[in-house]
Amino acid sequence: MTVMETTSTTGTASTDSCAGPPRQPRRPDGQDKYTISEVATLTGLTAHTLRWYERIGLMPHIDRSHTGQRRYRNRDLDWLDLVGKLRATGMPVADMVRYAELVRAGDHTYAERFDLLKSTRDDVLSRIAELQDTLAVLDRKINFYADAGRALASERAS
Repeated sequence: MTVMETTSTTGTASTDSCAGPPRQPRRPDGQDKYTISEVATLTGLTAHTLRWYERIGLMPHIDRSHTGQRRYRNRDLDWLDLVGKLRATGMPVADMVRYAELVRAGDHTYAERFDLLKSTRDDVLSRIAELQDTLAVLDRKINFYADAGRALASERAS
């Protein structure tokens, strides 16, 4: 089982859709071997970052060519998309690595994965609420200055 697959109740593997749809056109499965520079271009990550992700255990095992060059697959691009989403939530790298370890450990870690993602979701909701409060303050200030500007323009016109 790959990092981006889960086992359904019928025993057949299904793709985990939480990563969302792919952003870039991809090669068909079976022809989906990408070099590190191609993945860097597709994801916006640097080759250094991709190597680092692999080194710290955030990436699953990456296949290698007979010359030792990394060969990424579509499933690796899906995983990188999910990692990007987790990064955008503010999830610490250590938690992302822990999540990757739990996924690789198998289905018996669903509860831990649930807890980790639920905690991250709660943090995101809290930050959204803070941003909404900040936006309300900015809106009040903008309205104040818009009203003051109109009043000043009206005084100058008279």
